[in-house]
Amino acid sequence: MNTKGLFPYGLFLLIAGLCLVSGITMLLGDRYTLAGISFVIGLVLLAVGVRGYEQFRGFSYTVIIFAAVTMSMFFPEYFIEYRGFKFGTLITPLLQIIMFGMGTAMSVNDFVGVIRMPKGVLVGTVNHFTIMPLLGFTLAQVFNFPPEIAAGVILIGCSPCGMASNVISYLAGANLALSITLTTVSTFLAPVLTPLLMKLLAGQFVEIDVMKMMWDITKIVIFPVGAGLLFNALLKGKLRWLDEAMPLVSMAGIALIIVVITASGRESLLDIGIALVLSSLIHNTVGYFLGYWSARMFRMPERDCRTIAIEVGMQNGGLASGIAKEMGKVATVGLAPAVFGPMMNVTGSLLASWWQRKPVDDGEVAPVGASH
Repeated sequence: MNTKGLFPYGLFLLIAGLCLVSGITMLLGDRYTLAGISFVIGLVLLAVGVRGYEQFRGFSYTVIIFAAVTMSMFFPEYFIEYRGFKFGTLITPLLQIIMFGMGTAMSVNDFVGVIRMPKGVLVGTVNHFTIMPLLGFTLAQVFNFPPEIAAGVILIGCSPCGMASNVISYLAGANLALSITLTTVSTFLAPVLTPLLMKLLAGQFVEIDVMKMMWDITKIVIFPVGAGLLFNALLKGKLRWLDEAMPLVSMAGIALIIVVITASGRESLLDIGIALVLSSLIHNTVGYFLGYWSARMFRMPERDCRTIAIEVGMQNGGLASGIAKEMGKVATVGLAPAVFGPMMNVTGSLLASWWQRKPVDDGEVAPVGASH
């Protein structure tokens, strides 16, 4: 290893550690403003520092998210409104831009994948819209969350796969084509399945207007994704700057959405934050586990099992946040998606790193009784 080349990154990590320790000291001394500044600076420097190390580079964006969340927790007044303009109104248009970007990354071949891999698509889609909603409902009951927080836990479980799952599938050596197809199919099923599942499972916690939710998801997802598909078909490669900019815009948009929701729901997070983080971690990781083993029950290839595990466990937290905003409950129903998003990026990256060290042949079948 070239330590000379890593020196600046190591220095960033050293200063980051000092800032984080300083933040803890100031927090214990009730110097909250200085503690918040130290934590934010420390996390930003940590995000820069980890980029110098190949095995940790993938965590950089997640650390930036944590820095943004920390900033909104310590200084919420800056992320709720400015001169009467409520930042929450940005959530839906930001999501539409992100979904447009998702559409530009799709093509007709993603739908052809349904024909090429019918078993994988069927197993993955059914598992996604059964395992995660039922897990969310169970966790909401076990943790005895307040009604609107419980509805948010169920909502993240009823949401479709997110684009992050495609990245994790690629890093994990899974079946990327199947991953993209499952994300596409679940996204287009969401306007129907998500409201119906919410009515069934979350109706006892909050009022669910199925038709309104169907329309909300359609305008947030279907129209922008459709426009992105059309853009891809007509102009792909002709506006290269836009192709390169969309991933960055999407990451910035998700970060801003999480910051706004965290600031709006700060008081609720202070009350039930640890329980919500724990439930999100259980929801996410058990989703991976059940997704993987359910695929193995059908004797699917190992790469497909990994793909289905990731697609089941990783949800579109941004869409769930948008639905919560359209419900007028972004500060409560929107909290679980805001917590789940960063959590799944951490666990997904760890899972991908684990599977990277265990490469498989394309045709390898995972026997049901074998250990993994």
